[in-house]
Amino acid sequence: MKIIDSPVFPLPGSIKRILLIQLGDIGDVVWTTPSINAVKHSLPEAKVSVLVKEGFGGLLEADPSVTSVFEVTKTAGGLFKMATQQVKLIHDMRAHAFDMAVDLRLGDRGAWMAFLSGAPLRITLNPRAGLPLWRRCLFTHGVYEPRRLHQNGAVDQSLRILRPLGIDTDKVSPRLWVSGSVRSRVSQILTEQKMDGLSAWVSVNPYSRWSYKEWSDAQWIDLFNWLWEECALPAVIIGSKQEWAKAEALSRQSRGRTFNLAGHTSLAELAGLLAESRLHIGVDSAAPHIAAALGTPTVTIYGPTSWQDWAPTGNDHRVVVPDRDCVPCRRKGCDNTGRSLCLETLTAQEVKPAIRQALAVPRQDTFQTEK
Repeated sequence: MKIIDSPVFPLPGSIKRILLIQLGDIGDVVWTTPSINAVKHSLPEAKVSVLVKEGFGGLLEADPSVTSVFEVTKTAGGLFKMATQQVKLIHDMRAHAFDMAVDLRLGDRGAWMAFLSGAPLRITLNPRAGLPLWRRCLFTHGVYEPRRLHQNGAVDQSLRILRPLGIDTDKVSPRLWVSGSVRSRVSQILTEQKMDGLSAWVSVNPYSRWSYKEWSDAQWIDLFNWLWEECALPAVIIGSKQEWAKAEALSRQSRGRTFNLAGHTSLAELAGLLAESRLHIGVDSAAPHIAAALGTPTVTIYGPTSWQDWAPTGNDHRVVVPDRDCVPCRRKGCDNTGRSLCLETLTAQEVKPAIRQALAVPRQDTFQTEK
């Protein structure tokens, strides 16, 4: 593997088919969209494909910069089924005859998929600590970064690999697109939920993959009541199928008008739903990133995690952080117990001012989300 340590490594003019590998979580996929746009802008004649985890591809299918989306399937089922799925994925990727594959993370699976893609030029990040021998054998080039950059927050996670290749952008705000077909399905969902007559509503995600990022039910109920009684805004709870029961309990305990859409949408439909929301309120999870990338204002509650590194950027996006010296501790709850006292003591009264500020500004659709 050759190390790229010069300011700009000239790419061969023959690069016409590019595979970007992003096997992170949903938020990572959203934060990668400026990099996708940068590649397409720098190489306008090239066809850009993206490899993501299973279920995440719907976020990128309508992106005009993306030619095709591949998904790494989850390793479930018998050995034969898993092998068949992987062979099909590799066959489909190799059929595109990629000229270059760029792994935007340092995961093991991404490294193997770059190698198996068959691309003659395979690029990864070469951190200061170096790479193990097996990983160096899977790539042809490693981008050396003497220090980690953070001028653009999480966007730099992928742009830092692309800049030495002469690929960069000043459009660092993530952006997602919603297709007309997805908008139609979302409209149908709203009709089924008897929401089609509402002039405005707010979307709310009370849940995260990690419980130490979550706020208490009592505070959410207080907030739902206030949104309806003081702001005349219904709350639309979003989440996964596994979170439906918890969301239903919140809805039933609230005096405010609420709708439980947890588990009712695919990821692409969730994006379409968030694009229609007047405001998104939630904890540190993927939903605020999706909403922000669709032009929807956000208010995000952060506790032990660092909002400086990961919160949506821009004047339309606000964060609420507990007023405690230990925040952010960057741990999985107090002493890694999974319980975050900073969030347990945060009250709805401390969150309402940020919501008032967001609602005081008329929503501006700064860009069209439909392809």
